[in-house]
Amino acid sequence: MLQQTQVSSVIPYYQRFLQRFPTVIDLANADLEQVMPLWSGLGYYTRARNLHACARAVVENHNGVFPADVQQLISLPGIGRSTAAAISAFAYGTRAAILDGNVKRVLTRGFGIEGSPTLPAVEKKLWSLAESLLPQQNIEAYTQGLMDLGATVCTRSSPQCSACPWQKNCVAYTQNRTTELPSPKPVKNSAKTDRRIREAHMLVLLHGNEVLLEKRPAAGIWGGLWSVPEFDQAAALVNYLDRLAPKREIKTLPSRQHAFTHYTLRFTPHLVTLSQRLDRVAEPGQIWLPCTEAVEAALPAPIKKLLVEVPTLLNIQ
Repeated sequence: MLQQTQVSSVIPYYQRFLQRFPTVIDLANADLEQVMPLWSGLGYYTRARNLHACARAVVENHNGVFPADVQQLISLPGIGRSTAAAISAFAYGTRAAILDGNVKRVLTRGFGIEGSPTLPAVEKKLWSLAESLLPQQNIEAYTQGLMDLGATVCTRSSPQCSACPWQKNCVAYTQNRTTELPSPKPVKNSAKTDRRIREAHMLVLLHGNEVLLEKRPAAGIWGGLWSVPEFDQAAALVNYLDRLAPKREIKTLPSRQHAFTHYTLRFTPHLVTLSQRLDRVAEPGQIWLPCTEAVEAALPAPIKKLLVEVPTLLNIQ
């Protein structure tokens, strides 16, 4: 959950998740449909699918116990080299090096490593350095301390150098280069600085207090979540409605935006209320749900926010 997400955002999700799935066996025995609602709003939903697949692999292939071997851990879904090392170090005391974003920053500043940590050659150098620094004992305390140093002291902006135990030996501090290191990621061309915007049109199809939801494909944004039907163009949305409900009124709402890592989604919601519910609308992968239940489903955050507002917009009780 902490991958690309702040601790303050993760805590309530983490608590609810562990309350529902207290053991890896509980998670493995659950359906993905039960897992996704607990991740709704946290983003990067591939993490939830990988976590579920990982739990099943641990139960099926390792008798419900996470392996201690780092290479076996790396073979599990969603677990990379650094995460595998962290699991093995904390659970089994294995001398294994981690290299998350915080640790990269500490090592880059501490040893004056030039070049962006995103570059393969620099990352390889950091891995070698991280492995050479491993202590012979107390790997758990060392690993936790290194992570906490980066998270709370050697922060990206405004590092607390006066509180750093490594201050006297830190190259970035002694050379007054804490603002320069780590080196920024190189920009390939100026076009990359312009954030791409993708347009979409969302159909909020209603009958009484029910709304039509459809399952999104497993791949792509919001993979595996429920959402409202989406169209690339308004004309495609109208054509879809022409086949289903020729007599209807469309209420088009102002466009909204949602930022992803590499682009911004700008979507326009279109509200349509049917006088008679058409069961043939609910094709495989679609379902009618009361609005009050729909907002509790595994929805993307901006779609959940939209559906929460629908009763007010249409005066539905």
